[in-house]
Amino acid sequence: MRWKYIWKKAGWIAAASMMLVLAGCSSQSPYETIATTEWQEPESTQELETLTVEATEESKETEEDAAPEYLRIGVRHSVVAMLQERLMELGFMDNDEPTNYFGETTQASVMKFQRQYNLAQDGIVGAATFQAIMSPDAKYYMVEKGISGDDIYRIQQRLYELGYLADAGLVTGNFGDATETAVKKLQNVNHITEDGKVGRETFNLLYSDEIKPNMLAYGEKSDVVLAAQKRLRELGYLTTEPDGSYGNDTVLAVKQFQSRNDQVVDGYLGPSTREVLNSSSATPNGLRLGDSSEQVVKIQQLLSKYGYLSSSNVTGYYGEVTEQAVKTFQKTNGLVNDGLAGVATITKLTGDDVKKAPKVTTPTTKASTKNPTKASSGGGSSGGSSGGRSGGATVSSSGGAARLVAIAKSKLGCKYVWGAKGPNQFDCSGFVYWCLNQAGVKQSYLTSSGWRNVGRYTKITNFNSLQAGDIVVVNGHVGIAAGGGMVVDASSGNGKVVYRSLSSWWRSNFICGWRIFG
Repeated sequence: MRWKYIWKKAGWIAAASMMLVLAGCSSQSPYETIATTEWQEPESTQELETLTVEATEESKETEEDAAPEYLRIGVRHSVVAMLQERLMELGFMDNDEPTNYFGETTQASVMKFQRQYNLAQDGIVGAATFQAIMSPDAKYYMVEKGISGDDIYRIQQRLYELGYLADAGLVTGNFGDATETAVKKLQNVNHITEDGKVGRETFNLLYSDEIKPNMLAYGEKSDVVLAAQKRLRELGYLTTEPDGSYGNDTVLAVKQFQSRNDQVVDGYLGPSTREVLNSSSATPNGLRLGDSSEQVVKIQQLLSKYGYLSSSNVTGYYGEVTEQAVKTFQKTNGLVNDGLAGVATITKLTGDDVKKAPKVTTPTTKASTKNPTKASSGGGSSGGSSGGRSGGATVSSSGGAARLVAIAKSKLGCKYVWGAKGPNQFDCSGFVYWCLNQAGVKQSYLTSSGWRNVGRYTKITNFNSLQAGDIVVVNGHVGIAAGGGMVVDASSGNGKVVYRSLSSWWRSNFICGWRIFG
């Protein structure tokens, strides 16, 4: 009876506290109010009976007020949203719009919390777990040596990508000596507390843009770099002569390779990138109509050098003029003239026996109208002054936005799984990555934090300017705008891919949007 009463009292306090907060009368959040409200034992049996009657009468007003004794799989109640919000705040659950549904993702997050607090790891929220989660003294997510789980596997995978775990065989899901050593090295290199534990600071650093990897990087010179450059040249990514020095050209080549081979695009030659680079399954380079990158600039500069492209068309965007220049180059140099800058074309273009273009074939048409960077600027407007758009580029594709939304909706109901990239399980960033590639946009995998500064597309700074097909970036989460004030996203709160409203939560957590299709 006591626990049931706490639940009912929690519901009343939450509602009252929320009203006070909205009215500006309280600075405490609902979970803080609940957690700091002490239990007062009824002075008599009569008082207890009175409280029970009052609770029963209160529950008759709305079934929602009757909170269950335990929160577990399948439960729907407003207190679940409160629980999810707190778990997200403490780092046990990916940030998302809280929901009333207690699904598998919420259960897994609860189990991680229970693991940290030495509670029974059953994923069920009873009195002890609820009070521990809602307590103002609850500690942020932290793992250390001796812990096992899917979250440890993901952390190890990231440590391996960054070069702190030397062997893929060490990615086991078990936090052992090697993982502790790797974490300490990461903390040392990045000048944070070196304790070998993954807590708030270390965990956030793992997925930030500021992290310093333990791998081959800009400025290094070695035979290992030379070998990597030769392989990059062989696959059509490096457009300069290999010299063993990790310069800007190598960084660009590595990034392009990572983008084409489903790697984290950071420009570093870490273990996972080198492993794929040296494998027989490595995807060779191939630039085509619609691509936009610094690699395109390199190709355009070479085409211009040999007279196939006007210097005014070196824009970084692979438009129709560039495609025609490539076709002419291929025809002149005895290659298949398909307009694709693949390995054979790039190898020829970067070789010593290039045939220059006949003067009559030099394009004179300006490509500025085909350059989406200019086309997307809205006649010179930028920032939030006209629709909140600024810089970047869009992919020129008729019906592309509608196609992207349709692809996203085709996955409604698919299970949310932390770190999954499809085709039938996703986390939020994995869902966006899969949908874009299915829609023909060659976008590498980015975390939700990586989407803050992707820079490749037209940036939307005004929430009201979002359109169907835009990528919506909020604090710790990302989704695909579906038009009409709706969004499709892989929701940790719902435990699946959902189609829902771009609610006030999205507005208040909004960081930016990215317009993919012009």
